[in-house]
Amino acid sequence: MPRSEYVESIRSRIGQDLLLLPGVTAVIREGERFLLARHEHSGLWSLIGGAVEPGEEPGEAVLREVMEETGAKIRATGIVGVYGGEPMMVEYPNGDRVGYITTAYECELLSDAEPDMEELLELGWFERSQIGTLPRRTWIDRVIADAPRREDMAAEVGC
Repeated sequence: MPRSEYVESIRSRIGQDLLLLPGVTAVIREGERFLLARHEHSGLWSLIGGAVEPGEEPGEAVLREVMEETGAKIRATGIVGVYGGEPMMVEYPNGDRVGYITTAYECELLSDAEPDMEELLELGWFERSQIGTLPRRTWIDRVIADAPRREDMAAEVGC
């Protein structure tokens, strides 16, 4: 998806300098398998997400980003955490530098997901133990580690 008008207007003034943007990340899983996407611009695996648009609620942004990139509907069921700093810095192939501050949402997949073949080239389900072996954005390790294990969640509610 092309840059938003908002980002375009900022880029016209600051060029490729670092731009801090609010973002959202979808932590979609089935049991202990996580849905990851291989991104076109880097070839690396990561979680699905993107920037929050001006005036948009972050919870709405995560639903929109997943729909745009995979065609899937999701339900956000909670917040895993909020992440930023050096691991969230990205330099895109065109030289634009962005630092994201992302809210990671625990999500349920409600319909089939397919990569859009523009931003995402491939989708895959991975166990926690497999994720560390993938060529990936390493910031996702922290998000995955923070996502509660299903057995821990069941114990908390007395199941």
